[in-house]
Amino acid sequence: MDIYGLVGFPLGHSFSKKYFSKKFSSLNLRAEYRNFEIDCIEKFPQIFEGNDTIKGLNITIPYKEKVLPFLDELSPEAKAIGAVNVIKVIQTNNKRVLIGHNSDAYGFSETLKLLLQENHKTALILGTGGAAKAVNYALHQMAITTMYVSRYPKSSNEISYNDLDSKIISSSHIIVNTTPLGMYPKIEGFPDIPYGELTENHILYDLTYNPELTTFLKKGKEKGSQIINGLKMLELQAEKAYEIWHS
Repeated sequence: MDIYGLVGFPLGHSFSKKYFSKKFSSLNLRAEYRNFEIDCIEKFPQIFEGNDTIKGLNITIPYKEKVLPFLDELSPEAKAIGAVNVIKVIQTNNKRVLIGHNSDAYGFSETLKLLLQENHKTALILGTGGAAKAVNYALHQMAITTMYVSRYPKSSNEISYNDLDSKIISSSHIIVNTTPLGMYPKIEGFPDIPYGELTENHILYDLTYNPELTTFLKKGKEKGSQIINGLKMLELQAEKAYEIWHS
């Protein structure tokens, strides 16, 4: 039986196992989807011990960047992004080859483009992790200017939350939350941005999907902004992952 799975920590919030188990069953595939919860990336090779039929993996927080040194190859897109959320496993002549891909950028861009208007030219990306890098890549592909917002800015393309003022918010009509703030079970959390400056011209996109309406999105909705959570993005990136595994 072929094995697929999700690597991350923690994994109690993930929808992937249920999603792919249902998909495999509907297609009558002899395949199993497992959660591989590891508390440090150094344990990644242990996943393959006794699991010689692993064909593909999904990677989630906090390992989308940390997994890179363990891979043999990267797709051009994953290399450009600098983060991986899909791994295709190929067995050849008793050798295992791990190829990293990124389907987050696809899922994000396909869902965001449905909301874009002429004024959506500049975006703020809250967070700087692997998901943020995929979002940044996708936005650039759509000719949208970006700026990261971080608690600890480290580059010229990063600003702190304290730097956010009315001028920046009024000129940045797309705001994407890639942090886990507001994710179940700590649903009361939210990024510290000046919500009072939001308008109906803004799009607030939260990559979180549980709860459906995070405090971040709720605050945007109260100001008349367009809002979208990460559920459809997850579904699209999951379908893309399936295509990658079976291509």
